[in-house]
Amino acid sequence: MLDVRRLVLLRDLAAHGTVTAVADLHGVTPSAVSQQLRLLEEETRTRLLERTGRSVHLTAAGRRLTEDTERVLAALEQAQSRLHTGAEHSGGPLHLACFPSALIPLAAPLGDVLEHARLRLHITEAEPEPAVRLLLQRRVDLALVYRYRNLATPEPAGVETRVLRTDPMVAVLRRDHPEAHSASTPLDLGRLADTQWITAPAHTACGDAVLQACRSAGFTPRVRHTCTDFAAMTALAAGSGLPVLIPRMAAAGLPPALITRPVTDTALARTIEIAVRRGTAGDPKTVACVEALRAVAPDDAASGPLPALQ
Repeated sequence: MLDVRRLVLLRDLAAHGTVTAVADLHGVTPSAVSQQLRLLEEETRTRLLERTGRSVHLTAAGRRLTEDTERVLAALEQAQSRLHTGAEHSGGPLHLACFPSALIPLAAPLGDVLEHARLRLHITEAEPEPAVRLLLQRRVDLALVYRYRNLATPEPAGVETRVLRTDPMVAVLRRDHPEAHSASTPLDLGRLADTQWITAPAHTACGDAVLQACRSAGFTPRVRHTCTDFAAMTALAAGSGLPVLIPRMAAAGLPPALITRPVTDTALARTIEIAVRRGTAGDPKTVACVEALRAVAPDDAASGPLPALQ
């Protein structure tokens, strides 16, 4: 019988590309991962890895075993979910990873809703990449994550996701800005080409999404201020009069000096998604949390009915 823990390491190597990344994911040393992978090759009596210097790649047999591993893990998760089906197993703790700007509008209201299902909500703040890592480590049951549409980011490996809602980006402008008129009219980003900007740093999802949108509009923004906190961005916008693009969900409660305008680039938006481990969609706690998220998601920003995670 193959060791499932070693199969998971092989699956994660296929997804993340390096032994070091797999070691970081599982909180062990790279040498420990390498040793377990060598033992897996001995168990299978098959060469699963090609080693060239410090690089490691899966062989064709290794890739086939990884595909089978996904099915095995999903079956094990489903078996565990079935054990927990029934009134005698309902309730208990539910651990949710959530990115910062969704904490107040989405995660915070869940506690009261989930009390009716006798679930005790535990929230961990985490951006999408570490949230998925916590999910795969089984330290959380679900994760709220996002992906920017214009970056075409692939679905995280090892999980399945469903879109909860679409969160379009909006331009935040001081009321005395020349483009602050007609707040309901979509703004062409090209009209902001000659000004300085406030943005998230380069190589962050938000920073890259804004840069891509500006380049699609025919210019590269001249950045004056960079920060990752949306509240800080809006404070800087109020103080400096410079424009900033942030998700609409993060633009609630703006200072009186600021307004928002939608933008003409409809690809400049992020999808907010629920992520679960494969095979756990039918778990009663997961189902209850998905239904609760449906209940607390604002109707005016919903992207349509959320399909069941089945």
